[in-house]
Amino acid sequence: MSAPFKLACVQTTSGREIGPNIAAASDLARRARDAGADLIGFPETVNMMETKAALARDKAAEPADDAALAAFRELAVELRVSLLVGSLVVWSDAPVDAEGRRKLANRSFLIDADGAIAATYDKIHMFDVDLGGGEVYRESASYAPGSKVVMADTPWGKLGMTICYDMRFPHLYRRLAQDGADFISVPSAFTRPTGRAHWHVLLRSRAIETGCYVFAPAQFGDHENGRKTYGHSVIIDPWGEVLGDAGEETGFVIADIDPAKVSEAREKMPSLSHDRPFT
Repeated sequence: MSAPFKLACVQTTSGREIGPNIAAASDLARRARDAGADLIGFPETVNMMETKAALARDKAAEPADDAALAAFRELAVELRVSLLVGSLVVWSDAPVDAEGRRKLANRSFLIDADGAIAATYDKIHMFDVDLGGGEVYRESASYAPGSKVVMADTPWGKLGMTICYDMRFPHLYRRLAQDGADFISVPSAFTRPTGRAHWHVLLRSRAIETGCYVFAPAQFGDHENGRKTYGHSVIIDPWGEVLGDAGEETGFVIADIDPAKVSEAREKMPSLSHDRPFT
């Protein structure tokens, strides 16, 4: 088992323009590194919060040409940290849809301290919901869903990568844990109504069920596109204890992570090995 390390979750209020979003996230990452962080996570759609599909398509780039990804790779080298870019809005490599349109990807990137892309994950579960009061989301209209479970190697253990709405599908998290995940990332841009009702209880449940550390860097605030996000970036240990909560402001939360706690929790509650067939 590897040695303990410090994890930071950065909480941003990303806007519609990519350049200022890069600058804001990078500034917070530098502050987190000054506080001792070894692994730093950004929230979902950290490069742009753009709900108008046409404008998102105009601003999106191929991953190889994406300005945010290039900047964050340089930042990882500058800070000598591993960096989880919670997600970027980039062009997908999926086939065009039935109407002949190419779709976007909501893609998470893990970058190592040498600036190399260690792993990528495309959000599997699309946020297609009607929350009432006119608050409607149809992520699948613009984004191609991912189809692959992703486990990434880090210097401290194995990281299962997920994004936001994925957290409502516990079978994904059980699969990651049974495949050997020590940590699970859930970068998010959670809506305020669902955040108040479900954010903490769902994330604590995923940690308890899997015996994994869960870390969830999140968007917070009133965004330029009119969306309102919940914040409360959290770091949760394998027993379900909240080690840190960023509350409702931009900034970051940092906590000590001891990978030995994973095996300790699973020895106390070995439910991952207790599956039984049923009809």
